[in-house]
Amino acid sequence: MTTFLLVIIYLAFISLGLPDSLLGVAWPVMQLDYGAPLETAGLLFMTIAGGTIISSLASGMVLKRFGTGNVTFVSCLLTAGALLGFHFAPSLVWLIVCAIPLGLGAGSVDAGLNDYVATQYKAHHMSWLHCFWGVGATFGPIIMAQFISEQNSWRNGYLAISGIQFMLTVILLFTLPLWNRVKKKSNITINEEQEDSKGVFYNEDAKHVKPLQIKGVKLALISFLFYCEVESTVGLWGSSFLVNVKELPVSVAAQWVSLYYAGITMGRFITGFITFKMSNRTLIRMGQILALAGATLLFLPLPSTFSLVGLLWLD
Repeated sequence: MTTFLLVIIYLAFISLGLPDSLLGVAWPVMQLDYGAPLETAGLLFMTIAGGTIISSLASGMVLKRFGTGNVTFVSCLLTAGALLGFHFAPSLVWLIVCAIPLGLGAGSVDAGLNDYVATQYKAHHMSWLHCFWGVGATFGPIIMAQFISEQNSWRNGYLAISGIQFMLTVILLFTLPLWNRVKKKSNITINEEQEDSKGVFYNEDAKHVKPLQIKGVKLALISFLFYCEVESTVGLWGSSFLVNVKELPVSVAAQWVSLYYAGITMGRFITGFITFKMSNRTLIRMGQILALAGATLLFLPLPSTFSLVGLLWLD
């Protein structure tokens, strides 16, 4: 039963990643259909991000009141409906309206599942959880690219992703009773001592320390802010950059962006094993060097193959 629920959670995180990369790869075509300026994608993205931030901040209260299973179900229903709204949206105004529930649903699922896995399962499952997000983010552009290249229809791409989300919503509906059962049978408690990758133990008094008082947390938050900024920028504008600057076809640009997310997925998977042999500081420095090298290859006036290498190094 515990393993079956874990599979459901992994599927939910795949669905969380599916829509995250759609707007960026579809925008070069969407822009033409709506006759909108290029920067309008930024407005849509900020609307989605704003909803995600709001629902994430409110997640503690909401999860405590309704439970992780119910919140995940409703959130997936919200995102599925929002994606369906993108398919039918007759104007930019409706895209903005649909972007609100898309962001609210994504934030609740993200916070809820991270909290549930962290408290109910062993630590290594958290790494796998985020790998499955990458699986969804990788296949999102691939699905959209197929519809753009074969049918020249970004709307059907959103419809297909919406259909996948609705199927997951049905699965979540029938598995709602499992969440409480697994939680009751779990032997993992907050007071258990947990060992991190460096062999440092945290005792039960650690829970009384405010997060911002822990050494290194502020710097980690700032670093993660910049990392998310780079990831979001490439995800949103990468396809437009490849189409408008590198003069690649839209479908090819979408496939390249999917490779970018595939690189993120593989990087997270492989890094989990490298941490046994290499310190976190060394890993971070190597990642920064590779990211700078990738960005340089993207902006230099080199053949398009170097741009693909730059994308892979950037992630």
